[in-house]
Amino acid sequence: MLRIYTSGESSVSLFYHLWAPSNRRRLLPKWARSLTQYGSSMSREQLVVERARRAFQTGMSKPLKFRVHQLKNLHRFITERRKDIADAVNKDLNKVKLFETLGLEGEIDVAVERLAEWAAPRPVEKSLLTILDEVYIQPEPLGVVLIIGAWNYPWAVTLQPLVAAIAAGNAAVVKPSEVSSHSAKVMEELLPLYLDKELYPVVCGGVSETQELLRQRFDHIFYTGNSTVGKLVMEAAARHLTPVTLELGGKSPCYIDKDVDLRVACRRITWGKFVNCGQTCIAPDYILCEPSIQDRVVEEIRKCITEFYTDDPKSFEDYGRIINQRHFQRVMSLLEGSTVAIGGDSDQSQCYIAPTVLKDVTGGSKVMQEEIFGPLLPIVTVSGVDEAIQFINEREKPLALYVFSPDNKLIRRVIAETSSGALVANDCLVHFTVSALPFGGVGNSGMGRYHSQHGFDQLSHLRACLIKKLNLEDANAMRYPPHTAKKLGWARFFLLKRVNLRRLRRMALLALFSAMTAFIVQVR
Repeated sequence: MLRIYTSGESSVSLFYHLWAPSNRRRLLPKWARSLTQYGSSMSREQLVVERARRAFQTGMSKPLKFRVHQLKNLHRFITERRKDIADAVNKDLNKVKLFETLGLEGEIDVAVERLAEWAAPRPVEKSLLTILDEVYIQPEPLGVVLIIGAWNYPWAVTLQPLVAAIAAGNAAVVKPSEVSSHSAKVMEELLPLYLDKELYPVVCGGVSETQELLRQRFDHIFYTGNSTVGKLVMEAAARHLTPVTLELGGKSPCYIDKDVDLRVACRRITWGKFVNCGQTCIAPDYILCEPSIQDRVVEEIRKCITEFYTDDPKSFEDYGRIINQRHFQRVMSLLEGSTVAIGGDSDQSQCYIAPTVLKDVTGGSKVMQEEIFGPLLPIVTVSGVDEAIQFINEREKPLALYVFSPDNKLIRRVIAETSSGALVANDCLVHFTVSALPFGGVGNSGMGRYHSQHGFDQLSHLRACLIKKLNLEDANAMRYPPHTAKKLGWARFFLLKRVNLRRLRRMALLALFSAMTAFIVQVR
């Protein structure tokens, strides 16, 4: 007996109907029988989470061979469905060129290549008391992870955490953003054709579906979005004492030193700000510079906008659109009270806002009260690096901080006297492409990190392990009450002292070398 099922029905139900009624209960695995028995009283989200947990408890996600196979299938999904992904992104955000999957493929390649190294036991330094024991850190899966993606880069910020979750041996419930609806639909329909449906289900829906998911118990929640929703996610997670990774955002400042090559600096800033129509969490949110160079900065950015997007960005195919009408109106409202130096044009019917630069902006301006997340670039004038540092430190810690200067001492000073998720000197955004660097915020811009091994460790429990032999009990007497080992009590301090084995090896080699040298001299 075979039925055609809609995407809302579970694969457990499909499995359940493949046999005659008299046989199917007997042939179902125990965990699947329990789900079919109680599924009618559970919400769709609860059923999905429970199914993922039961699948994880079978241990099938833990072997490295299985993890590598799933990662390679994810890579194959991106390769084979590139056109479907590109079409969906174009419908959501008017992106013609698809760049975000390139980083995904690289991330998967690194994970496949280095997974055995990441998952291996990690030896640690010992004390004399444990010098003969096995002492190490063993990464182990957390369990079931909830991944809530964002709409601005619907594939990169949703699937990169999934790469880390798979590599770490977890099950993962994937919740793409409903705002990028075309990408979410493609993900829901096609991803299960490549990955295990029980361990890595995709759940689509809006606020109510997300709220229902957050009522369930997870072993980790990975959320990408704004800080307002991030607080709600953290509150929901606290009910189950679930740890969270929050990839948020904020107002990322960009300081321009008056001695920098403005042509180069403004070219890189223009690209970093207006790519994806300014809807990038690490885009430069505003510029800090001295009043003497403000007009030159405006003119250089004007030249770059023309070079990148022609004289008519609206008709240029590679210039994006605001995601929807609500965000369009929000971004346009931020223009109130500011002086437009470049752009300012808009078309609500197309959710189009031209690349726009605002000058003579103050800290109290409306555009400085929230993350812009759109193609508006305010310029705030400061007297120099001292005031710039003070301006930055008076506000929430940003996800990224950009400094353009030829002076390494100035750059080092900004690093030393500020705090941010990342600091990039003389470029924008590119740190996201370096898999060896952790990506994440601090304070109001987020917590936790991912990319490469940082993501693997974030979604793993780093378990402390010590394996001691049952012999040598006289040596172990050091840790017992003093009256039980009076003769050895004097050595207690030295046996419990931490040992630097590398230093001991170097000292042993030095002693051996000295002895050999002395012997050779004596022989001669």
